[in-house]
Amino acid sequence: MPTIFDELLERFRAYIAGVDSDRVADEIARIGWDMPVRSLDSRALGCLRHLDRIAELAPADAKPLAHFVADHRGALRWGQTYTAADFGQTFIDNYGWLEVFGARGHFVNDAVAAGLLVLGPDIVYPDHHHIAEEIYIPLTGGTEWRMGEGDFHVREAGEVIHHASNVSHAMRTGKEPLMALYLWRGGPLAQKSTIGSLNDLRGRG
Repeated sequence: MPTIFDELLERFRAYIAGVDSDRVADEIARIGWDMPVRSLDSRALGCLRHLDRIAELAPADAKPLAHFVADHRGALRWGQTYTAADFGQTFIDNYGWLEVFGARGHFVNDAVAAGLLVLGPDIVYPDHHHIAEEIYIPLTGGTEWRMGEGDFHVREAGEVIHHASNVSHAMRTGKEPLMALYLWRGGPLAQKSTIGSLNDLRGRG
């Protein structure tokens, strides 16, 4: 009998299979979907209080995944890469991720990590970068995203956002929370991002 984790993986896969993007299609074609399950204890975070609103905001194609995650939040392993020392307690109370598969996820995958990021309203995720190449797909709209030294731009639900290796990026939410699907490949899959833009860091040398 399928478990809730099997259904989570299936809903995750069904959503990204419907995304109209050659980049995403190429990525998911490289994923071996027959992944072993990893036994993980559940872990709750403060950001989970935003999941019901996220499920309301999600467009029709993302609602099956968003509602499933909201309905089963207590059985899942939610994580945080940062601490209050990095970005402050307000950020930590409104931030978390669910890794569906990868080095730490409910399913084992050593080549790619994928899951869901949650940010509460009025939160800034400051400039950061990492070795892994990253694809983001917001499941809720209205969040502003920045890449490199560019300006912030509003991204809508379903847009595909690509960050090449070590490209700085940042996000800031408005009056509504964010849920975004992510895919990581090509670097340490459990790496803590380096905070600050590359230009900022070079300027300190």
